[in-house]
Amino acid sequence: MRSQPFIACTRDPVDTGRKLARMNLRIQKGVTLYELLITLLVVGVVLTLGVPNMVEFRQNGRMTASANDLIAAFQLARTESARAKDNITICASKAPMSSTPACDGTWDEGYIVFVDSDGDIIRDTDESVLRRHDIVEPGVQLVVANDASFFSYGATGLGRGDVGGNPSLTQIVMCDERGTTTAAGGKSAARMFVTSPLGRANIVREKPTIETALTNMGKSCPSGS
Repeated sequence: MRSQPFIACTRDPVDTGRKLARMNLRIQKGVTLYELLITLLVVGVVLTLGVPNMVEFRQNGRMTASANDLIAAFQLARTESARAKDNITICASKAPMSSTPACDGTWDEGYIVFVDSDGDIIRDTDESVLRRHDIVEPGVQLVVANDASFFSYGATGLGRGDVGGNPSLTQIVMCDERGTTTAAGGKSAARMFVTSPLGRANIVREKPTIETALTNMGKSCPSGS
């Protein structure tokens, strides 16, 4: 009886590699405790650095919006007074969005720009409202010099000054919970709206100037941190 030749069985190395790879894929599921801890550490660092910056970004946005809106209202009033050759008044209003707004509030409640034909700083029913602004941005406080509640432009496009013994607006300091602390860029976190007697309005952010103005007013912003 003839013996059968011995044939050695060999594994295909390519096939073996594929099987090992599939085994590794099945085994390596999820993350290790070490990887989880590293991920949590990174997330914690991002939140620690990012959240305060985001809060400050939102605060700065509200302050900028409040300042820009007031500047825009004064620019409109000045331009329209020169164009229409008429008195244009900006005044604080308790209900600026109502159908019959009046000059009866504080600046943080809102304000209106209207054609003040008789120049008495009172908005009559036949005097057109050119612009309305609702309550101030959330978190923003307004500190007003002399508690002034109006500014009026004459037909020449220049400020009329005090009217009927009532002081005309000169300064409004806008601040939030940060007070006048130094913010990014070395400027004050607060802003000060300033208008000259002629009616030229601008925004000041220098900390010493704002603090001096508050001292002269006998008023203050929050202390900040």
